Order: sequence, then C-alpha cells, then structure tokens
Amino acid sequence: MNKNCAIYPGSFDPVHLGHIDIITRSAKIFSSVIIAVAASKSKSPMFSVEGRIAMLRESLEGHPGIEIIALDGLLVDFARQYNVFTIIRGLRAVSDFEFEFQMALMNRKLEPRLETVFLTSKEDYTYISSRIIKEVGTMGGDVSHFVPAPVLESLLKAVPKISK
Repeated sequence: MNKNCAIYPGSFDPVHLGHIDIITRSAKIFSSVIIAVAASKSKSPMFSVEGRIAMLRESLEGHPGIEIIALDGLLVDFARQYNVFTIIRGLRAVSDFEFEFQMALMNRKLEPRLETVFLTSKEDYTYISSRIIKEVGTMGGDVSHFVPAPVLESLLKAVPKISK
C-alpha cells in the first residue's frame, strides 16, 4: 500500500480553479497525487476524457508529483489497481458533505482499506462548479475568472459565444 499517494477522482468537465486549488494543496500533503478522470457518461460530458486529461495536463504543467489517469469503472477497483487507498474529496459547502460522506462510507464498505480525506475549498472557490461554468458559458457569460487559461481556450472552441 502506498501511504504517501492519494487519488483525487472527478469528472473535471471542465476543470476549474477550485479543482486546481484542491490538487495543488493535496500535492503539498502527499508525495504523489493521481488525478482519476472519470468517464461520467451519465452526466453527458462536454469534453471527452482525453480532452479533460489534456486540459488538466496543461493547467498543471510544472507541478511535480501529479499523475493524470482515465478512470472507467469503480473507484475502488482503480484504487486496488494502483495500490493507493487514500481518496481526496473537495468540499465547497456543508451541502456537499452529505453526498461525499455517503460515497466515502460506500467506498469503505466495498474496500475496507480506503480512507477519504476531505479538503475544504478556499473561500474564493466555494461557489464554483463545472456545471455552473458550463451553464454560464453556454449563455454567453464570462467564465475566465473561474478556469485556467488552457481550459478557457478549450471552452471558447467548444462554445464560441463565451465572452472573454
């Protein structure tokens, strides 16, 4: 078991500054962080898994100890495959906790070695979500303050009416 490594799973569709904050803070706690990019087919993603991985790579360029891998299936199986049993989850508000707590308990039931570490979002990012960014962007709103530059470029290509 790799105790100095953690997995940060998510759909990252698209990755935003709240995600980047959790990732960079996690990298200060753990010697390595695996970002597990979930297919999330049920969410009708705007970007392919490969596209989201590319955006994450560009956004995190120069940050050591971070690996980005596609996740297709159960997180517990992914954890077993990589022999990493610490999961990182970000919490924006108390409302996130109930769902994340249930997921942590389910994951631990499926794999007793799994532990979930919750990191609270920085105050500046508590209201940001990928869903809201997509909604504001598709209506022509300016999302440049919420996403890294490489993500903004991808969003502008996908949704031309987004304002800069």
